[in-house]
Amino acid sequence: MAAGRLHFTTDVEEAVRFGTIQFIAVGTPPDEDGSADLKYVLAAARNIGRNMTDYKVVIDKSTVPVGTADKVRAAIAEELAARGVQVPYSVVSNPEFLKEGAAVDDFLRPDRIVVGAEDEQAINLMRALYAPFQRNHEKLVIMDVRSAELTKYAANAMLATRISFMNELAILAEKMGADIEQVRQGIGSDPRIGWHFLYAGCGYGGSCFPKDVKALIKTAADAGQHLKVLQAVEDANDAQKQVLVDKVVARFGADLAGKHFALWGLAFKPNTDDMREAPARVIINELFKRGATVTAYDPVAMDEARRIFGDEPRLQYAERPMAALEGADALVIVTEWKEFRSPDFAVIKSMLKSPVIIDGRNMYASELPRAAGLEYYGIGRK
Repeated sequence: MAAGRLHFTTDVEEAVRFGTIQFIAVGTPPDEDGSADLKYVLAAARNIGRNMTDYKVVIDKSTVPVGTADKVRAAIAEELAARGVQVPYSVVSNPEFLKEGAAVDDFLRPDRIVVGAEDEQAINLMRALYAPFQRNHEKLVIMDVRSAELTKYAANAMLATRISFMNELAILAEKMGADIEQVRQGIGSDPRIGWHFLYAGCGYGGSCFPKDVKALIKTAADAGQHLKVLQAVEDANDAQKQVLVDKVVARFGADLAGKHFALWGLAFKPNTDDMREAPARVIINELFKRGATVTAYDPVAMDEARRIFGDEPRLQYAERPMAALEGADALVIVTEWKEFRSPDFAVIKSMLKSPVIIDGRNMYASELPRAAGLEYYGIGRK
């Protein structure tokens, strides 16, 4: 901004006329049937069509179903026809692969830059646009538009599948007397499998995986295909969000009236305050149903929790992790924030009414809390 290279405007006409390259990066919230709602994407496309006077590259950056570029192209064509003008344009799919909490770093150092385009002029402009981000080696992956649209959904669906697979395996490990952490090390060392997204836990959440899995299932259903694996991924994840509650019930009984629990972590993952589809929401509500009360701590998501739960009297908030333990029957860990990694287990034991940690993220080597006299229940741990 200081250099005069960044400007903001609410004037659509000004924005459209300014740039040859027009990014559409609006929300695509899930519709009631699980499909992505494209009304904001198409509204942006129509605004471009109403105001463009020279060649434009219109880029779908939003996560959108296969076939959206065709709808964007048609929306622009309708607006141009209504104006009685012919202006050349290209529609490109350029999905983002950014992680919440690390988006800036991911953008500056991308693994790959997927570009779905079918005319040389648009491809050359995309190469010029991203040249500063790939000086080290070629990162652009050029493909047709529909393949690029499917790539985004396929990537998130694959990662969600790995998570649900490990979560189901963790439940089996418990039943068989095995330890999922040891299993993870045994399979992750295989280069065909790798280490990423092999951590068992209490389910995935956020704005991407749940929405994109649902949208891909719906896209397939509309095309006459039932994605059996992906449906199982979603079902397994829904069930996994209940696992910590099941462990609480197994230890304290189904009637939790008069019981009070400390909860560490509200966000669906560290380094964000996002609580959309967060396991913490399910866990808190299930504890309420059984008569319990909760004191929660999260380094950044407590304001978001207050917005979601309002003035719920059964939910209190602590300003420090250890303060959440006061008067609690047990500690339940839901998000793997770094500040939870090395607690003083002796202090935790002294503050809890019952010396119980139920860890939904397998943050600790089991022997450490147990050496301090704590009962320690992880996910898929021996």
